[in-house]
Amino acid sequence: MRVATWNVNSLRARADRVADFLDRAQIDVLLMQEIKCKPEQAPLAAFEDAGYAVALHGLNQWNGVAIASRVGLADVQTSFPAQPAFGKPGQEAIVEARAIGAQCGPLRAWSVYVPNGRGLADPHYPYKRTFLANLADAAAGWASSPTVIGGDFNVAPLPTDIWDEADADAPTHVTDEIRADLALMEGAGYEELSRRFIPEERTYTFWDYKQLRFPRNEGMRIDFMYASPGAAAAATDTTIERNERKGTGASDHVPVVVTLDDAALA
Repeated sequence: MRVATWNVNSLRARADRVADFLDRAQIDVLLMQEIKCKPEQAPLAAFEDAGYAVALHGLNQWNGVAIASRVGLADVQTSFPAQPAFGKPGQEAIVEARAIGAQCGPLRAWSVYVPNGRGLADPHYPYKRTFLANLADAAAGWASSPTVIGGDFNVAPLPTDIWDEADADAPTHVTDEIRADLALMEGAGYEELSRRFIPEERTYTFWDYKQLRFPRNEGMRIDFMYASPGAAAAATDTTIERNERKGTGASDHVPVVVTLDDAALA
């Protein structure tokens, strides 16, 4: 069973490219972030023609998460317990479209898009911290069954997970406290699988479009796949699909793909 997580940075702009990747990489379950559309706007024909069922959660042209599965799709949830709400001062706070979970065959899978944080003095930063803490609390309750939580976590856990810790666009990704918040996932019983199989430094999953960041390899490792003990025991490989950042119309993120032994999940 092959499970991937990918911040596609607009599903409508990249549906054909995503569908092509599903076929080439033989992905069974794809966890998507930043789909940037409502369910009724989603271009689903390419997925359905290829045999995938799709569950989407999008409220507007921002954020949005989805799961595409060819091994079953049931018990869909569009938020996790105690997922925090956010609203600008003077506006009503809402629970944004940042998490979706479903049963995909023998595996419970969650796609999450952690808030960016924007700036250390911005209300989005404490929102990001609460989101991570509450996600870890919820994840602890799922840990007894095979579960994966994949997504764009907007945290560079190690100094070598970002090309420059002084990057002006990423102050909320590298603080000691935000790194500790992400580490709560390990305390909840989860293992981040790409680190097991790909421990190499300066291996990134995101490169900004500006200033030739990709050809200069000035990126960040912020896309991860966390696995409960049952799912982690079934993991046999992980790849970071760097070539998906190449070519016309690429997302600024690339997929992280985990291979799981079906027999070990049964």
